[in-house]
Amino acid sequence: MHPFRIFALLAIVCGVLLGTPYAASAHADDRPVVRVGTEGTYPPFTYRDPDTDQLTGFDIEVMKAVGEEAGWDVQFTEAPFDSLFPALDAGRIDVIANQVTIDAERKARYLFSTPYTYSHGVIVTAKDTDDITTLADLKGRTTAQTASSNWAQVARDAGADVKYVQDFGPGVQLLVQGRVDAIVNDNIAVLDYLATSGNDQVKIAGDAGDDTLQQALAFRKDEPQLQQQADAALKKLTEDGTLAKISEKYFKADVTTKEGAREDVKVEASDSRSTWEVVQDNIWPMFKGLVKGTIPLTVASFLIGLAIAIAAALARLSSFTVLDWIARVYISIIRGTPLLVQLFIIFFGLGQIGIKFDPYVAAIIAFSLNVGGYAAEIVRASVLSVPRGQYEAATVIGMDYWQSMRRIVFPQAARIAVPPLSNTLLSLIKDSSLASLVLVPELFRQAEVQAALTTEYLPLYGMVALYYWVVCYLVTLAQGPLERRLSRHVA
Repeated sequence: MHPFRIFALLAIVCGVLLGTPYAASAHADDRPVVRVGTEGTYPPFTYRDPDTDQLTGFDIEVMKAVGEEAGWDVQFTEAPFDSLFPALDAGRIDVIANQVTIDAERKARYLFSTPYTYSHGVIVTAKDTDDITTLADLKGRTTAQTASSNWAQVARDAGADVKYVQDFGPGVQLLVQGRVDAIVNDNIAVLDYLATSGNDQVKIAGDAGDDTLQQALAFRKDEPQLQQQADAALKKLTEDGTLAKISEKYFKADVTTKEGAREDVKVEASDSRSTWEVVQDNIWPMFKGLVKGTIPLTVASFLIGLAIAIAAALARLSSFTVLDWIARVYISIIRGTPLLVQLFIIFFGLGQIGIKFDPYVAAIIAFSLNVGGYAAEIVRASVLSVPRGQYEAATVIGMDYWQSMRRIVFPQAARIAVPPLSNTLLSLIKDSSLASLVLVPELFRQAEVQAALTTEYLPLYGMVALYYWVVCYLVTLAQGPLERRLSRHVA
Protein backbone atom coordinates (compact mmCIF):
# COMPACT_ATOMS: atom_id res chain seq x y z
CA MET A 1 0.00 0.00 0.00
CA HIS A 2 1.22 3.50 -0.82
CA PRO A 3 2.67 5.06 2.38
CA PHE A 4 0.65 8.26 2.00
CA ARG A 5 -2.55 6.21 1.68
CA ILE A 6 -1.62 4.41 4.88
CA PHE A 7 -1.29 7.70 6.76
CA ALA A 8 -4.64 8.88 5.35
CA LEU A 9 -6.29 5.65 6.49
CA LEU A 10 -4.64 6.04 9.88
CA ALA A 11 -6.18 9.50 10.28
CA ILE A 12 -9.64 8.26 9.30
CA VAL A 13 -9.56 5.21 11.61
CA CYS A 14 -8.26 7.22 14.56
CA GLY A 15 -10.89 9.88 14.00
CA VAL A 16 -13.69 7.34 14.02
CA LEU A 17 -12.42 5.37 16.99
CA LEU A 18 -11.43 8.26 19.20
CA GLY A 19 -14.69 9.96 18.45
CA THR A 20 -16.58 7.10 20.12
CA PRO A 21 -17.58 8.04 23.66
CA TYR A 22 -16.85 5.49 26.35
CA ALA A 23 -20.12 5.83 28.23
CA ALA A 24 -22.96 8.25 28.61
CA SER A 25 -23.47 9.89 31.97
CA ALA A 26 -27.23 9.71 31.86
CA HIS A 27 -30.00 7.87 30.07
CA ALA A 28 -32.48 9.58 27.77
CA ASP A 29 -35.06 9.63 30.61
CA ASP A 30 -32.51 11.34 32.89
CA ARG A 31 -31.85 8.23 34.96
CA PRO A 32 -28.14 8.12 35.86
CA VAL A 33 -26.16 5.37 34.15
CA VAL A 34 -24.48 3.04 36.63
CA ARG A 35 -21.92 0.70 35.06
CA VAL A 36 -21.83 -2.62 36.87
CA GLY A 37 -18.80 -4.90 36.64
CA THR A 38 -19.39 -8.64 36.88
CA GLU A 39 -17.72 -11.85 35.72
CA GLY A 40 -20.52 -13.55 33.87
CA THR A 41 -18.63 -16.81 34.53
CA TYR A 42 -19.48 -17.49 38.19
CA PRO A 43 -22.74 -19.48 38.36
CA PRO A 44 -25.20 -19.32 40.01
CA PHE A 45 -24.32 -15.73 40.91
CA THR A 46 -23.43 -14.31 37.50
CA TYR A 47 -23.49 -16.27 34.24
CA ARG A 48 -25.09 -16.46 30.81
CA ASP A 49 -28.29 -18.43 30.42
CA PRO A 50 -27.51 -21.37 28.07
CA ASP A 51 -30.91 -21.03 26.36
CA THR A 52 -30.99 -17.27 25.77
CA ASP A 53 -27.31 -16.25 26.15
CA GLN A 54 -28.55 -13.43 28.39
CA LEU A 55 -26.65 -12.41 31.51
CA THR A 56 -28.41 -13.80 34.55
CA GLY A 57 -27.80 -15.11 38.06
CA PHE A 58 -28.46 -14.19 41.67
CA ASP A 59 -26.17 -11.14 41.71
CA ILE A 60 -27.54 -9.94 38.36
CA GLU A 61 -31.15 -10.06 39.59
CA VAL A 62 -30.21 -8.37 42.86
CA MET A 63 -28.39 -5.61 40.97
CA LYS A 64 -31.33 -5.08 38.62
CA ALA A 65 -33.68 -4.82 41.59
CA VAL A 66 -31.35 -2.34 43.32
CA GLY A 67 -31.13 -0.28 40.13
CA GLU A 68 -34.91 -0.23 39.73
CA GLU A 69 -35.41 0.85 43.32
CA ALA A 70 -32.62 3.47 43.21
CA GLY A 71 -33.69 4.84 39.83
CA TRP A 72 -30.52 3.82 38.01
CA ASP A 73 -30.04 2.80 34.40
CA VAL A 74 -27.95 -0.31 35.09
CA GLN A 75 -25.48 -1.35 32.39
CA PHE A 76 -23.44 -4.53 32.89
CA THR A 77 -19.81 -4.96 31.85
CA GLU A 78 -18.35 -8.48 31.89
CA ALA A 79 -14.69 -9.12 32.68
CA PRO A 80 -12.50 -11.65 34.53
CA PHE A 81 -12.69 -11.16 38.29
CA ASP A 82 -9.05 -10.06 38.54
CA SER A 83 -9.84 -7.23 36.08
CA LEU A 84 -12.87 -5.90 37.98
CA PHE A 85 -11.06 -4.02 40.74
CA PRO A 86 -8.57 -2.37 38.35
CA ALA A 87 -11.57 -1.39 36.20
CA LEU A 88 -13.27 0.12 39.25
CA ASP A 89 -10.10 1.99 40.25
CA ALA A 90 -9.71 3.37 36.73
CA GLY A 91 -13.31 4.57 36.56
CA ARG A 92 -14.28 2.04 33.89
CA ILE A 93 -17.14 0.79 36.04
CA ASP A 94 -19.00 2.29 39.00
CA VAL A 95 -19.79 -0.77 41.11
CA ILE A 96 -18.85 -4.45 41.32
CA ALA A 97 -21.66 -6.99 41.76
CA ASN A 98 -19.85 -10.32 41.95
CA GLN A 99 -20.06 -11.80 45.45
CA VAL A 100 -17.35 -9.47 46.73
CA THR A 101 -16.56 -10.48 50.30
CA ILE A 102 -15.95 -7.67 52.76
CA ASP A 103 -12.53 -7.88 54.41
CA ALA A 104 -10.24 -5.38 56.14
CA GLU A 105 -7.97 -4.82 53.16
CA ARG A 106 -10.81 -4.13 50.75
CA LYS A 107 -12.68 -2.01 53.28
CA ALA A 108 -9.66 0.28 53.52
CA ARG A 109 -9.78 0.93 49.75
CA TYR A 110 -13.46 0.75 48.81
CA LEU A 111 -16.94 1.59 50.01
CA PHE A 112 -19.29 -1.33 50.58
CA SER A 113 -23.05 -1.48 50.60
CA THR A 114 -25.09 -3.29 53.22
CA PRO A 115 -24.33 -7.03 52.85
CA TYR A 116 -26.86 -8.83 50.65
CA THR A 117 -25.43 -12.36 50.90
CA TYR A 118 -23.97 -14.44 53.72
CA SER A 119 -21.93 -17.57 53.08
CA HIS A 120 -19.14 -19.74 54.37
CA GLY A 121 -16.09 -21.24 52.76
CA VAL A 122 -15.39 -24.88 52.03
CA ILE A 123 -12.29 -26.87 51.19
CA VAL A 124 -12.38 -28.90 47.98
CA THR A 125 -10.01 -31.82 47.45
CA ALA A 126 -9.61 -34.80 45.16
CA LYS A 127 -11.99 -37.64 46.07
CA ASP A 128 -9.17 -39.88 47.31
CA THR A 129 -7.62 -37.22 49.58
CA ASP A 130 -8.48 -37.85 53.23
CA ASP A 131 -5.85 -35.86 55.13
CA ILE A 132 -7.17 -32.36 54.32
CA THR A 133 -10.39 -31.47 56.15
CA THR A 134 -9.61 -28.16 57.91
CA LEU A 135 -7.71 -24.97 57.23
CA ALA A 136 -4.92 -26.19 59.54
CA ASP A 137 -4.33 -29.09 57.15
CA LEU A 138 -3.48 -26.66 54.34
CA LYS A 139 -0.17 -25.63 55.89
CA GLY A 140 2.58 -26.48 53.44
CA ARG A 141 0.06 -27.66 50.83
CA THR A 142 -0.69 -26.10 47.43
CA THR A 143 -4.05 -24.54 46.57
CA ALA A 144 -5.46 -23.00 43.37
CA GLN A 145 -7.17 -19.62 43.83
CA THR A 146 -8.25 -16.55 41.91
CA ALA A 147 -5.61 -13.89 42.61
CA SER A 148 -7.86 -11.08 43.89
CA SER A 149 -10.36 -13.37 45.63
CA ASN A 150 -10.62 -13.25 49.43
CA TRP A 151 -10.26 -17.03 49.39
CA ALA A 152 -6.68 -16.64 48.19
CA GLN A 153 -5.93 -14.68 51.35
CA VAL A 154 -7.70 -17.30 53.49
CA ALA A 155 -5.48 -20.00 51.96
CA ARG A 156 -2.33 -17.90 52.42
CA ASP A 157 -3.21 -17.21 56.07
CA ALA A 158 -3.57 -20.96 56.56
CA GLY A 159 0.02 -21.43 55.32
CA ALA A 160 -0.79 -22.75 51.86
CA ASP A 161 1.31 -22.17 48.76
CA VAL A 162 -1.20 -20.44 46.48
CA LYS A 163 -1.18 -20.94 42.72
CA TYR A 164 -3.28 -18.43 40.80
CA VAL A 165 -5.95 -19.36 38.26
CA GLN A 166 -8.51 -17.26 36.40
CA ASP A 167 -11.60 -18.93 37.86
CA PHE A 168 -12.80 -21.96 39.80
CA GLY A 169 -13.11 -24.37 36.84
CA PRO A 170 -9.43 -24.36 35.81
CA GLY A 171 -8.53 -24.76 39.48
CA VAL A 172 -10.57 -27.96 39.62
CA GLN A 173 -8.73 -29.25 36.57
CA LEU A 174 -5.42 -28.68 38.38
CA LEU A 175 -6.84 -30.48 41.40
CA VAL A 176 -7.97 -33.48 39.35
CA GLN A 177 -4.59 -33.65 37.63
CA GLY A 178 -2.80 -33.67 40.98
CA ARG A 179 -1.03 -30.37 40.41
CA VAL A 180 -2.55 -28.77 43.52
CA ASP A 181 -3.80 -30.27 46.77
CA ALA A 182 -6.94 -28.26 47.44
CA ILE A 183 -9.14 -25.26 46.63
CA VAL A 184 -10.85 -22.90 49.05
CA ASN A 185 -14.03 -21.31 47.76
CA ASP A 186 -17.61 -20.28 48.48
CA ASN A 187 -19.87 -23.22 49.37
CA ILE A 188 -22.64 -22.14 46.96
CA ALA A 189 -20.30 -21.75 43.98
CA VAL A 190 -18.81 -25.18 44.68
CA LEU A 191 -22.24 -26.79 44.92
CA ASP A 192 -23.23 -25.25 41.58
CA TYR A 193 -20.06 -26.54 39.95
CA LEU A 194 -20.63 -30.07 41.22
CA ALA A 195 -24.26 -30.03 40.10
CA THR A 196 -23.44 -28.65 36.64
CA SER A 197 -20.32 -30.65 35.84
CA GLY A 198 -21.27 -33.94 37.46
CA ASN A 199 -17.60 -34.19 38.42
CA ASP A 200 -17.19 -37.08 40.88
CA GLN A 201 -13.40 -36.76 41.08
CA VAL A 202 -13.52 -33.95 43.66
CA LYS A 203 -15.39 -33.49 46.91
CA ILE A 204 -16.12 -30.96 49.64
CA ALA A 205 -13.72 -32.12 52.34
CA GLY A 206 -14.69 -29.68 55.07
CA ASP A 207 -15.45 -26.12 56.08
CA ALA A 208 -12.91 -23.34 55.67
CA GLY A 209 -13.28 -22.12 59.22
CA ASP A 210 -16.37 -21.21 61.22
CA ASP A 211 -16.74 -17.61 60.07
CA THR A 212 -19.80 -16.44 58.21
CA LEU A 213 -18.69 -14.16 55.40
CA GLN A 214 -20.54 -11.10 54.12
CA GLN A 215 -20.83 -10.15 50.45
CA ALA A 216 -21.75 -6.67 49.26
CA LEU A 217 -21.59 -4.24 46.36
CA ALA A 218 -18.22 -2.48 46.06
CA PHE A 219 -17.87 1.22 45.14
CA ARG A 220 -14.97 3.66 44.85
CA LYS A 221 -14.28 5.87 47.85
CA ASP A 222 -15.30 8.94 45.84
CA GLU A 223 -18.83 7.57 45.20
CA PRO A 224 -20.53 7.75 48.63
CA GLN A 225 -23.80 8.87 47.03
CA LEU A 226 -24.06 5.66 45.01
CA GLN A 227 -23.32 3.62 48.11
CA GLN A 228 -26.02 5.42 50.10
CA GLN A 229 -28.55 4.95 47.31
CA ALA A 230 -27.68 1.24 47.14
CA ASP A 231 -28.08 0.89 50.92
CA ALA A 232 -31.49 2.52 50.81
CA ALA A 233 -32.56 0.26 47.96
CA LEU A 234 -31.28 -2.91 49.69
CA LYS A 235 -33.12 -1.95 52.88
CA LYS A 236 -36.37 -1.58 50.96
CA LEU A 237 -35.82 -4.84 49.06
CA THR A 238 -35.14 -6.66 52.34
CA GLU A 239 -38.27 -5.26 53.99
CA ASP A 240 -40.59 -6.12 51.12
CA GLY A 241 -39.14 -9.64 50.75
CA THR A 242 -37.66 -9.17 47.27
CA LEU A 243 -34.16 -10.31 48.26
CA ALA A 244 -35.50 -13.39 50.02
CA LYS A 245 -37.61 -14.24 46.98
CA ILE A 246 -34.59 -14.02 44.63
CA SER A 247 -32.55 -16.16 47.02
CA GLU A 248 -35.26 -18.84 47.25
CA LYS A 249 -35.36 -18.95 43.45
CA TYR A 250 -31.67 -19.87 43.18
CA PHE A 251 -30.84 -21.64 46.45
CA LYS A 252 -34.09 -22.88 48.01
CA ALA A 253 -32.91 -20.97 51.09
CA ASP A 254 -32.58 -17.38 52.22
CA VAL A 255 -28.85 -16.68 52.01
CA THR A 256 -29.51 -12.96 52.47
CA THR A 257 -29.54 -13.52 56.24
CA LYS A 258 -26.86 -14.91 58.56
CA GLU A 259 -29.19 -17.66 59.74
CA GLY A 260 -30.04 -18.75 56.20
CA ALA A 261 -26.37 -18.96 55.22
CA ARG A 262 -25.93 -22.06 57.38
CA GLU A 263 -29.04 -23.80 56.12
CA ASP A 264 -28.89 -26.62 53.58
CA VAL A 265 -28.50 -24.79 50.31
CA LYS A 266 -29.80 -26.60 47.24
CA VAL A 267 -28.33 -25.54 43.93
CA GLU A 268 -29.61 -26.86 40.63
CA ALA A 269 -27.28 -27.27 37.68
CA SER A 270 -26.93 -23.97 35.81
CA ASP A 271 -26.28 -25.89 32.57
CA SER A 272 -27.30 -29.46 31.71
CA ARG A 273 -26.41 -29.61 28.00
CA SER A 274 -24.32 -32.41 26.53
CA THR A 275 -20.86 -31.74 25.12
CA TRP A 276 -22.13 -31.83 21.54
CA GLU A 277 -25.00 -29.45 22.37
CA VAL A 278 -22.53 -27.02 23.95
CA VAL A 279 -20.32 -27.12 20.85
CA GLN A 280 -23.30 -26.66 18.51
CA ASP A 281 -24.71 -23.78 20.52
CA ASN A 282 -21.39 -21.92 20.48
CA ILE A 283 -20.35 -22.24 16.84
CA TRP A 284 -22.30 -19.13 15.80
CA PRO A 285 -21.66 -16.97 18.92
CA MET A 286 -17.92 -17.64 18.60
CA PHE A 287 -18.03 -16.81 14.91
CA LYS A 288 -19.73 -13.51 15.75
CA GLY A 289 -17.02 -12.84 18.33
CA LEU A 290 -14.45 -13.48 15.60
CA VAL A 291 -16.13 -11.25 13.00
CA LYS A 292 -17.23 -8.43 15.31
CA GLY A 293 -14.30 -8.43 17.70
CA THR A 294 -11.14 -10.24 16.68
CA ILE A 295 -10.95 -9.42 12.96
CA PRO A 296 -11.76 -5.66 13.16
CA LEU A 297 -9.40 -5.33 16.11
CA THR A 298 -6.63 -7.06 14.16
CA VAL A 299 -7.14 -5.14 10.90
CA ALA A 300 -7.27 -1.71 12.54
CA SER A 301 -4.28 -2.45 14.78
CA PHE A 302 -2.16 -3.79 11.92
CA LEU A 303 -2.86 -0.87 9.56
CA ILE A 304 -2.19 1.73 12.22
CA GLY A 305 0.83 -0.20 13.47
CA LEU A 306 2.22 -0.42 9.93
CA ALA A 307 1.90 3.34 9.54
CA ILE A 308 3.72 3.81 12.86
CA ALA A 309 6.39 1.33 11.75
CA ILE A 310 7.03 3.23 8.50
CA ALA A 311 7.33 6.51 10.42
CA ALA A 312 9.67 4.96 13.00
CA ALA A 313 11.78 3.30 10.29
CA LEU A 314 12.16 6.58 8.39
CA ALA A 315 13.11 8.30 11.66
CA ARG A 316 15.78 5.66 12.23
CA LEU A 317 17.12 6.29 8.72
CA SER A 318 16.94 10.05 9.11
CA SER A 319 20.02 12.23 9.31
CA PHE A 320 18.38 14.11 12.19
CA THR A 321 19.83 12.67 15.40
CA VAL A 322 16.80 13.67 17.50
CA LEU A 323 14.40 11.70 15.30
CA ASP A 324 16.73 8.72 15.30
CA TRP A 325 16.95 8.63 19.08
CA ILE A 326 13.19 9.09 19.57
CA ALA A 327 12.60 6.11 17.30
CA ARG A 328 15.29 4.07 19.08
CA VAL A 329 13.75 4.73 22.51
CA TYR A 330 10.23 3.88 21.27
CA ILE A 331 11.38 0.62 19.66
CA SER A 332 13.41 -0.33 22.73
CA ILE A 333 10.48 0.22 25.09
CA ILE A 334 8.03 -1.72 22.93
CA ARG A 335 10.35 -4.66 22.33
CA GLY A 336 11.56 -4.68 25.95
CA THR A 337 8.19 -4.86 27.71
CA PRO A 338 5.40 -7.49 27.53
CA LEU A 339 2.36 -6.73 25.38
CA LEU A 340 0.05 -7.52 28.30
CA VAL A 341 1.78 -4.91 30.46
CA GLN A 342 1.45 -2.33 27.66
CA LEU A 343 -2.24 -3.17 27.34
CA PHE A 344 -2.86 -2.80 31.08
CA ILE A 345 -0.96 0.49 31.27
CA ILE A 346 -3.04 2.02 28.47
CA PHE A 347 -6.38 0.72 29.71
CA PHE A 348 -6.13 0.61 33.50
CA GLY A 349 -3.09 2.78 34.22
CA LEU A 350 -4.03 5.82 32.13
CA GLY A 351 -7.59 5.53 33.41
CA GLN A 352 -6.35 6.34 36.91
CA ILE A 353 -5.02 9.70 35.74
CA GLY A 354 -8.16 10.60 33.84
CA ILE A 355 -7.26 9.36 30.35
CA LYS A 356 -10.02 6.88 29.58
CA PHE A 357 -10.26 5.09 26.27
CA ASP A 358 -13.08 2.86 25.09
CA PRO A 359 -11.98 -0.81 25.49
CA TYR A 360 -11.69 -1.30 21.73
CA VAL A 361 -9.73 1.92 21.32
CA ALA A 362 -7.39 1.05 24.20
CA ALA A 363 -6.75 -2.39 22.71
CA ILE A 364 -6.13 -0.93 19.24
CA ILE A 365 -3.71 1.65 20.64
CA ALA A 366 -1.76 -1.02 22.57
CA PHE A 367 -1.65 -3.49 19.69
CA SER A 368 -0.79 -0.77 17.16
CA LEU A 369 2.11 0.52 19.23
CA ASN A 370 3.34 -3.03 19.71
CA VAL A 371 3.12 -3.82 15.99
CA GLY A 372 4.82 -0.52 15.17
CA GLY A 373 7.77 -1.26 17.46
CA TYR A 374 8.46 -4.67 16.00
CA ALA A 375 7.61 -3.88 12.37
CA ALA A 376 9.75 -0.73 12.37
CA GLU A 377 12.94 -2.78 12.26
CA ILE A 378 11.47 -4.99 9.53
CA VAL A 379 10.69 -1.93 7.41
CA ARG A 380 14.10 -0.38 8.10
CA ALA A 381 15.94 -3.58 7.18
CA SER A 382 13.85 -3.91 4.00
CA VAL A 383 14.62 -0.37 2.93
CA LEU A 384 18.34 -0.86 3.58
CA SER A 385 18.29 -4.08 1.55
CA VAL A 386 17.38 -2.18 -1.64
CA PRO A 387 20.65 -1.81 -3.62
CA ARG A 388 22.31 1.57 -3.28
CA GLY A 389 22.40 1.88 -7.04
CA GLN A 390 18.61 2.30 -7.06
CA TYR A 391 18.94 5.53 -5.09
CA GLU A 392 21.70 6.76 -7.37
CA ALA A 393 19.68 5.96 -10.51
CA ALA A 394 16.70 7.87 -9.12
CA THR A 395 18.90 10.87 -8.40
CA VAL A 396 20.35 10.82 -11.92
CA ILE A 397 16.88 11.09 -13.51
CA GLY A 398 16.01 14.05 -11.28
CA MET A 399 13.96 12.53 -8.46
CA ASP A 400 14.18 14.10 -5.02
CA TYR A 401 14.34 12.05 -1.80
CA TRP A 402 10.59 11.54 -1.32
CA GLN A 403 9.99 10.74 -4.97
CA SER A 404 12.73 8.11 -4.97
CA MET A 405 11.38 6.59 -1.76
CA ARG A 406 7.80 6.53 -3.03
CA ARG A 407 8.45 5.30 -6.58
CA ILE A 408 11.67 3.30 -6.33
CA VAL A 409 12.59 2.21 -2.81
CA PHE A 410 9.28 1.45 -1.08
CA PRO A 411 7.88 -0.78 -3.88
CA GLN A 412 11.02 -2.93 -3.77
CA ALA A 413 11.26 -2.89 0.04
CA ALA A 414 7.62 -3.94 0.27
CA ARG A 415 8.34 -7.23 -1.49
CA ILE A 416 11.19 -7.97 0.90
CA ALA A 417 9.10 -7.04 3.94
CA VAL A 418 6.06 -9.20 3.14
CA PRO A 419 7.22 -12.50 4.76
CA PRO A 420 8.33 -11.00 8.12
CA LEU A 421 5.34 -8.64 8.21
CA SER A 422 3.07 -11.63 7.59
CA ASN A 423 4.56 -13.25 10.68
CA THR A 424 3.84 -10.06 12.62
CA LEU A 425 0.22 -10.12 11.42
CA LEU A 426 -0.17 -13.78 12.40
CA SER A 427 1.18 -13.02 15.88
CA LEU A 428 -1.22 -10.09 16.18
CA ILE A 429 -4.22 -12.27 15.28
CA LYS A 430 -3.37 -14.63 18.14
CA ASP A 431 -2.36 -11.87 20.56
CA SER A 432 -5.78 -10.24 20.09
CA SER A 433 -7.09 -12.81 22.60
CA LEU A 434 -5.47 -10.67 25.34
CA ALA A 435 -8.11 -8.00 24.67
CA SER A 436 -10.58 -10.11 26.66
CA LEU A 437 -8.75 -8.92 29.81
CA VAL A 438 -9.67 -5.28 29.13
CA LEU A 439 -13.42 -5.77 28.63
CA VAL A 440 -13.37 -6.41 24.86
CA PRO A 441 -15.95 -9.13 23.97
CA GLU A 442 -14.00 -10.97 21.27
CA LEU A 443 -13.69 -14.63 20.27
CA PHE A 444 -11.62 -15.86 23.20
CA ARG A 445 -13.84 -14.10 25.76
CA GLN A 446 -16.88 -15.93 24.36
CA ALA A 447 -15.06 -19.23 24.85
CA GLU A 448 -14.02 -18.30 28.40
CA VAL A 449 -17.60 -17.48 29.39
CA GLN A 450 -19.01 -20.71 28.01
CA ALA A 451 -16.18 -22.88 29.35
CA ALA A 452 -16.70 -21.51 32.86
CA LEU A 453 -20.44 -22.14 32.62
CA THR A 454 -20.34 -25.63 31.10
CA THR A 455 -16.89 -26.90 32.25
CA GLU A 456 -16.37 -28.16 28.68
CA TYR A 457 -12.85 -26.77 28.40
CA LEU A 458 -11.30 -29.09 25.83
CA PRO A 459 -14.02 -28.87 23.11
CA LEU A 460 -14.58 -25.13 23.50
CA TYR A 461 -10.94 -24.11 23.57
CA GLY A 462 -10.28 -26.59 20.78
CA MET A 463 -12.94 -24.81 18.71
CA VAL A 464 -11.30 -21.46 19.48
CA ALA A 465 -7.97 -22.84 18.29
CA LEU A 466 -9.67 -24.01 15.07
CA TYR A 467 -11.09 -20.54 14.39
CA TYR A 468 -7.70 -18.90 14.92
CA TRP A 469 -6.00 -21.49 12.73
CA VAL A 470 -8.48 -20.94 9.86
CA VAL A 471 -7.94 -17.16 9.93
CA CYS A 472 -4.15 -17.56 10.08
CA TYR A 473 -4.26 -20.09 7.24
CA LEU A 474 -6.24 -17.68 5.05
CA VAL A 475 -3.66 -14.97 5.74
CA THR A 476 -0.92 -17.40 4.75
CA LEU A 477 -2.72 -18.20 1.49
CA ALA A 478 -2.93 -14.50 0.66
CA GLN A 479 0.80 -14.03 1.22
CA GLY A 480 1.84 -15.86 -1.99
CA PRO A 481 -0.22 -13.78 -4.47
CA LEU A 482 0.86 -10.58 -2.71
CA GLU A 483 4.53 -11.53 -3.02
CA ARG A 484 4.10 -12.30 -6.71
CA ARG A 485 2.34 -8.99 -7.32
CA LEU A 486 5.03 -7.02 -5.56
CA SER A 487 7.84 -8.94 -7.30
CA ARG A 488 7.29 -6.93 -10.48
CA HIS A 489 8.77 -3.92 -8.67
CA VAL A 490 12.00 -5.72 -7.79
CA ALA A 491 14.96 -4.94 -10.02
